Amino acid sequence: MGPSDSPYTGGVFVVSIHFPPDYSFKPRKVTFRTKVFHPNVNSNGSICLDILKEQWSPALTISKVLLSICSLLTDPNPDDPLVPRIAHMYKIDRLKYEQHARSWTQKYAMG
Repeated sequence: MGPSDSPYTGGVFVVSIHFPPDYSFKPRKVTFRTKVFHPNVNSNGSICLDILKEQWSPALTISKVLLSICSLLTDPNPDDPLVPRIAHMYKIDRLKYEQHARSWTQKYAMG
């Protein structure tokens, strides 16, 4: 479910979690299967999040990873975007960004 304090409220977002053969020494690959309008999620569903890359630790549980992804939905990181156009919109016109994110949530994550 999308976080209640975000434009993703009420949305149901499907993610795919891939465990590599050398898991837990390498991070899991987590991707969105539901389209998300977000500066840190691209059209393939890839997620730009430090704990899925250089900040990975074998101590990170699936629960912690999913919680971090929910936090990213609430608090995007426009300074490390996968989609620069959306990051620019987030920085320059937050209202327009939130309108687009709500629209995509209604279209792709609410049935």
